[in-house]
Amino acid sequence: MFLGTHQPRLDDKGRLFLPAKYREELAEGLVITKGQERCLYVFPVEEFQRITEALSTAPVTAKAVRDYSRVFFASASDETPDKQGRITIPQSLRQYAGLGRDCVVIGANTRLEIWDSQAWDTYLQAQEQAFADLSEEVLPGIL
Repeated sequence: MFLGTHQPRLDDKGRLFLPAKYREELAEGLVITKGQERCLYVFPVEEFQRITEALSTAPVTAKAVRDYSRVFFASASDETPDKQGRITIPQSLRQYAGLGRDCVVIGANTRLEIWDSQAWDTYLQAQEQAFADLSEEVLPGIL
């Protein structure tokens, strides 16, 4: 499970330090791909394989499945962190997410998300009230 908010910097070569607490879990490899709201999703290999299996059972006759799968897999890049715990984010993914030097890496349960720092602040400000309003709808009887 991935939790928390971290603020690494992207270096001139497009490399980003993974949060130290997750380096061991991701040491064998990970997959980075486009996420919703112009962020990047970072999956451990096992979780990416689980998603791949789920999508492989979805009907290819459904246009939404084809469209989602094409973008999701075509933009995916498998990476292995270096000895310092850095990953290289491909230029096309950096462009998609609008990543500048200052980034935010958030834990999102089964994945990490990488956001441009300003984009994350804007998103969070817009969503804080919605978060408060949705608790009963998303988690009825739990919170």
